[in-house]
Amino acid sequence: MAYHIDDKCISCGACAGECPTDAIAEGEGLYNIDADKCIDCGACAGVCPVEAISS
Repeated sequence: MAYHIDDKCISCGACAGECPTDAIAEGEGLYNIDADKCIDCGACAGVCPVEAISS
């Protein structure tokens, strides 16, 4: 199951820089994770300062 970003996202971009598959992109007001590219590594969740990313 791919990770997802909820509405707590503050669009800081920390997660996008950590993603090894470039599955995270900036959307309208928050970042989004492409479920087809996500490999469930959790790197993004580990750097999110507001804990907006979960599996």
